[in-house]
Amino acid sequence: MIKIVFFGTPEIALKSLEYLYNSDKVEVLAVVTQPDKPAGRGHKITMSPVKKFALEHNLPVFQPKSIRKEQDIQIELKKLQPDFFVTFAFGQILSQEVLDIPKYETINLHASLLPKYRGANPIQRAIINGDKETGVCTMITELGLDCGDVCLKQVIPIPDDMNCEELFSEISSVSPSLLEKTLTGLVDGTIKPVKQCETGVCMANKLTKEETAIDWTKSASEIHNLVRGIYRFPSAHFLYNGKLIKVMNTRPVEGSGKPGEFLGVTKEGVKVACGSGCILLERVKPEGKGEMPARDWYNGLKKQG
Repeated sequence: MIKIVFFGTPEIALKSLEYLYNSDKVEVLAVVTQPDKPAGRGHKITMSPVKKFALEHNLPVFQPKSIRKEQDIQIELKKLQPDFFVTFAFGQILSQEVLDIPKYETINLHASLLPKYRGANPIQRAIINGDKETGVCTMITELGLDCGDVCLKQVIPIPDDMNCEELFSEISSVSPSLLEKTLTGLVDGTIKPVKQCETGVCMANKLTKEETAIDWTKSASEIHNLVRGIYRFPSAHFLYNGKLIKVMNTRPVEGSGKPGEFLGVTKEGVKVACGSGCILLERVKPEGKGEMPARDWYNGLKKQG
């Protein structure tokens, strides 16, 4: 049995932890996850999905504020004598002292086809940029940002109507077996990690607030990609009569007009002119209200006016 400590926090990492826990080739010794944080409208202190699973299955849980600085936790992890650390959306940077603890390596699951989209938001960036495919990689963790040798890759197509939640789900589904194959392959020598090519390095930096605002001078396809790339959180938005309107679903359509001009409403949505082509707003979430069909929002405005 390959002994591992699993580092992860959000929902996307949960299937991988569950898969490895139930594997007959891997033994999960413990879980390291982010500290409990306030969540939801009531700001109730909430544990991560990974911690919840660990507690339900009687796995030891460590929750450092900064794993690099907490020597007591590092000592406890050394006592476990793991073969590998496995990290998937953990949310903290590891120090060399931490990387040196496992017998073999620290393996990270990264949600892109490295060296493309190193960094914090590879899933969103791939959709926003209109990529037709992305993927997942298992890699050897080094001190630099997502620069370690790659063990395995798996390509994932991105259809034109796929949003980031759907891509998150797909990545969550394909990652578990890739992690298991990586661990067993490294131990039996059938996998030889490959150094990343520096040609094609592309960063996936965190999204800024400015980037989430819709720029109507951009093409309809660019706006559509933004909407599905940050679907629900934080959501693409625009201001209308001083109110913030989040856009949930769109579709590029033919037509022309002054960018930002509302050209009409049908049962399918509200047509807005862009820098190139038009976008059909299908569903929106007006400030202070729930999500609704865009036509209902727009017709409501006309009644008020």
